[in-house]
Amino acid sequence: MENEILGLILIGVMLFAIFVGFPISFTLIFLGFVFGYIGFGEVVFYLMTFQFSSVMLEQTLAAVPLFVFMGILMEKAGLMERLFLAVQLMLSRVKGSLYIAVLFVSTIFAAATGIVGASVTILGIMAAKTMNTSGYDVKLAAGTITAGGTLGILIPPSIMLVVMGPVLQVPVTDLFSAAIIPGMMLAFLYTAYALIRCQLNPSLGPPLPMEMRAKSMGHIWTEFIKGLVPPSLLVFSALGSIMFGFATPTEGAACGAAGSILLSLAYRKLTMKGLQEALIKTLEITALIMILVAASNFFGAVFSRLGTPGMLTDLLLNLDLNKYVILAIIMALIFLLGWPLEWVPIVLIIVPILLPLVEELGFNLTWFGILVAVNLQTAWLSPPVALSAYFLKGVVPEWDLKDIYLGMMQFMGIQLIGLLLIIFFPQIALWLPGYLYGGN
Repeated sequence: MENEILGLILIGVMLFAIFVGFPISFTLIFLGFVFGYIGFGEVVFYLMTFQFSSVMLEQTLAAVPLFVFMGILMEKAGLMERLFLAVQLMLSRVKGSLYIAVLFVSTIFAAATGIVGASVTILGIMAAKTMNTSGYDVKLAAGTITAGGTLGILIPPSIMLVVMGPVLQVPVTDLFSAAIIPGMMLAFLYTAYALIRCQLNPSLGPPLPMEMRAKSMGHIWTEFIKGLVPPSLLVFSALGSIMFGFATPTEGAACGAAGSILLSLAYRKLTMKGLQEALIKTLEITALIMILVAASNFFGAVFSRLGTPGMLTDLLLNLDLNKYVILAIIMALIFLLGWPLEWVPIVLIIVPILLPLVEELGFNLTWFGILVAVNLQTAWLSPPVALSAYFLKGVVPEWDLKDIYLGMMQFMGIQLIGLLLIIFFPQIALWLPGYLYGGN
């Protein structure tokens, strides 16, 4: 059997094993060993050693545990609740004010944590009760909470972009700067959609009842500043130092992690038990990501050595299709895989398989990385497997899962519009890295 065909069988067996429920990391290592040994013999053992050591020596990936730790401590500091309440009271007379508050706070929190599950859960706990009391539409409310929560996968410092940088062989700084405008654009599109719906049908988001409005604007501004300024300064110091070249991603992440400890201390939210829990949770998430990175690198190296990526690239190029048609096929594949799979196996397994084809087509890899990120963000809102729905249902059990799905699908459509805008107008993603670093 030719090695290229062996590679296709390898992909088929891998997808079947993952869908059945086998642990992804061990599946990749085992299949890489078996098919590698069949394809090219004992070289597979040296290949594994090289791939694992190269991943563990990749300095950029040291930013992963630091950003995760920063996000967990920011979540525990309780700044999000304070900011949400202030924005809610500030806009109490505006139709759909709670939608604005949810999306504003979720954008700030996305930059501070980058953890989708945490964002959706906390937004649900904070906003759902007030939305129910104020007579807000359940579908639109669920849509804004889940869509706002998914911004953490895109807005820097996104863990996914840190992992994607070495995969695409693109500087993480380029990906961070390229993601900022698309992230802000999506947040704006979500907000505009919710407000337009409320203007057309005020019953979807009526102003807050008189008894829930603030008595003093001075108190509101105090809470707003206390909730907004500390996390914004922390994110700007960590992210800004990386983007403007004052620090590497790892150094910037270390500054962010140290800053989150100081903030937690300042707000008297840091305890020894809380710190221990944050460290253990960071260790668990980091170990999961790192073993997946190493396993998928080894799997990808075996797959590449079998020659299948080259065969698939030649096959698609020989179809004489427009390169944007091929890009549409790639995006559709990633979107569909985003239903049953999380971003980690897609970024670490599927993207490297597609990378030779993308390079052959001449697409900018920074731009392609942002397309993948927005696409995977869309997949978080795609029923029936969308994890955001289950996070929200867990904290707001009175909301029907069907209504949550219907709400999410509205915003999934907006995300697809955002994806198309970035495809048709690449400078949405490429202008800022080109302005900061040149060459894009």
